[in-house]
Amino acid sequence: MTPARTITAFAAATLITGLFTACASNPSNPTPTAALPQGAGVDLASIRHPDEESPAGWYRAGAAQAAARGAMSGRARNVIVFIGDGMSMTTVTAARIMEGQRAGGRGEENRLAWDHFPATALSRTYNTDAQTPDSAGTMSAIATGVKTHMGAISVYAGNTTDCADSMGKHAQTWLELADAAGMSTGVVTTSRVTHATPAATYAHTPNRRWENDATIPEAARAQGCRDIASQLIAATGNGHGPSIILGGGRKEFLTTEQTDPSSPDKRGLRTDGRDLITEWRQAHAGGAYVTTAAELASAANAPAVLGLFNYSHMAFNHDRIAEGGIEPSLAEMTRAAIRHLARNENGYVLLVEAARIDMAHHEGNAFRALDETIELSNAVRIALEMTSPDDTLIMVTADHSHTLTMAGYTVRGNPILGTVRAPGKPKPTLDLAGLPFTTLGYANGPGNTGASEIQVAGSKRFPHYPKHQTAAPAGRPDLSQVDTTRPEYMQEALVPLSSETHSGEDVGVWAIGPGSAAVRGSLEQNALYHIIVQATPRLRDTLCAKGWCDGNGVPVTLPRLEAFSSRPTR
Repeated sequence: MTPARTITAFAAATLITGLFTACASNPSNPTPTAALPQGAGVDLASIRHPDEESPAGWYRAGAAQAAARGAMSGRARNVIVFIGDGMSMTTVTAARIMEGQRAGGRGEENRLAWDHFPATALSRTYNTDAQTPDSAGTMSAIATGVKTHMGAISVYAGNTTDCADSMGKHAQTWLELADAAGMSTGVVTTSRVTHATPAATYAHTPNRRWENDATIPEAARAQGCRDIASQLIAATGNGHGPSIILGGGRKEFLTTEQTDPSSPDKRGLRTDGRDLITEWRQAHAGGAYVTTAAELASAANAPAVLGLFNYSHMAFNHDRIAEGGIEPSLAEMTRAAIRHLARNENGYVLLVEAARIDMAHHEGNAFRALDETIELSNAVRIALEMTSPDDTLIMVTADHSHTLTMAGYTVRGNPILGTVRAPGKPKPTLDLAGLPFTTLGYANGPGNTGASEIQVAGSKRFPHYPKHQTAAPAGRPDLSQVDTTRPEYMQEALVPLSSETHSGEDVGVWAIGPGSAAVRGSLEQNALYHIIVQATPRLRDTLCAKGWCDGNGVPVTLPRLEAFSSRPTR
């Protein structure tokens, strides 16, 4: 085994190219990090298979990437992480154009909120066991600094069916670390609050599907695994955990004997008899449990807020507006969360997820995916208005990508949801069969033009959840008489699937505020955790106080969650 090496900015890039392989010799012209003494860095011993992808190895390598980029120079008091779930680079580009066209411009020159950020990077999203990842494993990497398996919620790599193995592998998240450091924490999402991305900040389970007790196999329950909803209630006990939680998913908290307040025909899913909403209210004297936008507005002064605005996921923003705005928008929830958390002089850490971008893509509906992305931009603008780049690190990224494509030699300013028209041409461009085609499409999904048991052959209309679908008929549908810009139009998909899939390419990262300069180049996704922690003195000092930092004060040793735990384990 070769001796340990000092990882500088150049050497860290070499390290990332050959992840966890033997460290290269020192570069001839090393660039010292901005935050550490000249020539100093993270000492990373060469690691050999099979230990090269151990949790400790992932953690230390992520720390090296962040430190080499100068994250330790950050002095953030607050951190806001925005996740556009499934927000591919194509999604960002198309949403930028759509927002600009809604405002009366051609679109391409428009800027989403994060397009103004000074720091950008690319994030590699693969899971330890998957080339194309899922939201659980990817968000767990962002939240814990350690890559893990598909389906995992903040546990080290293992198997989704092995509860016993996961029990000793609970990984501390930056939300839990912030809680231990005396900072306030919050979770905002348009999904169920027990869904993969929000759950990865506070829960620990090998299987993302274990959202309520009825979903956990009896053997796993006997081995000690708890459902995600009950973990959230435990995490918020005794004044710990997120003090504001906003999203959907009442069904995971109610018993099978309870009806949903907004949907009397639906009941809760819990079979253990625990009414978790009542338990939360009993644990939070003066706290506000809210189910509508109006109730959220009235809870501005509450010491704790639990907002569950839908039986399951919250409505798509387009549909929310059509239904009268009973549910709050993502921007409104972001405003409420920042106001609530800003009262803590020690600062705060906040997750905001635009979850429905991903779900619209899965359903093959680009209109809603882009509309949700625009609403995420609105939420980011709210955060920029309410905070200062002097003390608040804001990071915007995606957990993974999707198969949305943008193609065809389309004239500038052409409707992004329209059919392709070449510059200088008055009519749409035609394919070799003499038919027009759209700028946006999907590589796979329910928008395939073959007949299903639900809709006939041809263009599909949202929503469309097929179980069976024939191959597309010879030739594509004629779109000359189809309004492809309408919200219900589903873009054509090459491969027929009941749900469009994720894709495996890199996603963007955008940042502003203290430590944001470290967001540059090509990063392993787990390094985002380390940038957040290293750029926030209260977070990194809390780890150093436990002896988990090197001589330069860089957290490099894998934290033990139990070393901070003082919460109830019910």
